[in-house]
Amino acid sequence: MKAPDFWQRDGALALALSPFGVLYGLGGRVRAALARPYRAPVSVICVGNLTLGGAGKTPVVIDLIQRLIARRVAVHAVTRGYGGVEKGPHRIDVKEDRARRVGDEPLLLAAHAPVWVARNRAAGIRAAIAAGAEVIVTDDGFQNPGYAKDLSLVVVDAEVRFGNGRVFPAGPLREPLERGLARADAVVVMGQGAAPAFDGPVLRAVLEPRESGMSLKDARVFAFAGIGRPEKFFDTVRALGADIVDCEGFPDHHRYTGSMVNRLVARADQQGLTPVTTEKDMIKMPPSMRGVIWPVPVGVAWDDAARVEALLDRVLA
Repeated sequence: MKAPDFWQRDGALALALSPFGVLYGLGGRVRAALARPYRAPVSVICVGNLTLGGAGKTPVVIDLIQRLIARRVAVHAVTRGYGGVEKGPHRIDVKEDRARRVGDEPLLLAAHAPVWVARNRAAGIRAAIAAGAEVIVTDDGFQNPGYAKDLSLVVVDAEVRFGNGRVFPAGPLREPLERGLARADAVVVMGQGAAPAFDGPVLRAVLEPRESGMSLKDARVFAFAGIGRPEKFFDTVRALGADIVDCEGFPDHHRYTGSMVNRLVARADQQGLTPVTTEKDMIKMPPSMRGVIWPVPVGVAWDDAARVEALLDRVLA
C-alpha cells in the first residue's frame, strides 16, 4: 500500500479517523489479552516495527542471519509472506517458488538461510524447529501475540519516524506508540534523525550499497522501486554517483506484470538510460530481465556493531 500524505501531518482527516484508530488499537490489545503465545524451545528473535510500510526490517533480518551463521548457529527465518498466496508452513524453494506465491521478501531472505512462509507464525516456527533450526529470526510479527519472543528489535525510519503519531487508519502506527515501545528490547534507528524516547538500547544504522560488480558512477539511469519509501532507494543510487534522469516509485510489495516490466525497460531505452531497481523488486522480474535491469543491493552498516553482537550474546545465552 502507498501511505497517504495525511499520515505525516495532524489535520482534519486524521482527526476524523482517530476514533477508528482507537478501535484498531483496542482490537490489538484484546487479541494480545486472549492469546496463548507459543513458547519455542529455541531462541526467537523478532525484527519488527511500529508503523505500516517499510522501515528497513528485512536488511536487519539479513544482517542478523549472517551474524548468527558466522557463529555456526543453524538459523532459520519465519515470515508471513506478504503479497503471496501461500498460507504455509512452507519452506522456500528458491528454484521453484515465485513472488506471486510466497511474496518478495521471503525470496530475498532465502538467499541467506532457510526461510518458512507461514500465516500462522507459531506453526512456521514449529516447522523450522522440526527441520533443525537452533535459532529463529522472524521478519515482522512484532504485533503478533501468537508466539513468544526472546529478543524484539523495533526498526524506526529516522526520517519519517511515526508520522502524525496516530494509529491506523488515522495515521501509520500499528498500535499506540507507548505500548509498542514498552514491549521492545531494543530500537534500531535507521538513518539520520532523532531517536524516540526509549529506556533500553538504541542502535543506529544506515543502509549502504553492497558490491554488485557494476559501477553506477556517472551513469545516467532510470530508477524505479516498489518499497515503503522509494525515495530512500533513489538517494542510495545518487550516493553511488549516478545521475537519475528519470524515476518512478510504486507502493510497497508492488506486483509487476510482464507488460509493465516491458514498458519500464522501453521507457529507459527511449531515453538512453540504464534501468536500476532494488533487489526486492528484481526478484519479481522475469529471468529474461537479468542483465537488462540492474539491481542495487544494500546492507546494514551499524554505528556500533559490538552492541548488536552483545544483544545476540544475551539471547543465545
